[in-house]
Amino acid sequence: MNIARLLKEQNIAEYLIYMWQVEDMIRANGCDLEQVEEKIISRFPAEERMALKEWYGNLITMMYEEDVRERGHLQINRNVLQNLIELNSQLLASPRFPFYTAAYFKALPFIVELRSKNGKKEEPELETCFEALYGVMLLRLQKKEITPGTARAIEVISNFLSMLANYYEKDKQGELKFE
Repeated sequence: MNIARLLKEQNIAEYLIYMWQVEDMIRANGCDLEQVEEKIISRFPAEERMALKEWYGNLITMMYEEDVRERGHLQINRNVLQNLIELNSQLLASPRFPFYTAAYFKALPFIVELRSKNGKKEEPELETCFEALYGVMLLRLQKKEITPGTARAIEVISNFLSMLANYYEKDKQGELKFE
């Protein structure tokens, strides 16, 4: 919970990937709060456990209510992604952000290739980017090999999303001017 709050404040891209991981950890525990408490919450200091139990419990409730127990993402996470999609559009439409536009066009061939491979051609480009980062994170956790081509694509996509996250922070603080 504290990790999520800190990431949301400091790096929205890392926050979104973290929250996708939390959703998957909940799924891995059968969307059952007792299992989450036993396998995840119990590892935290005693003084944090009550707040964590409430937080995970709320997430589990939302997963049931939003019917994302098996796959998909919570509306709170889809809202974050939608906000980033809108900001991406604004940045690309403005002539004031040439370095961002360059990073986008550098990542675009990888995005197109990933979308054609995963068969989700209608999926928003940013969702494809986040799915790629999340997928590689899972591969690394499983200690599976990442090809040099995949590593290069992830590097370019990461740089692009990092710029977007930085602009998100500036926009949140009212520092971005699009005109």
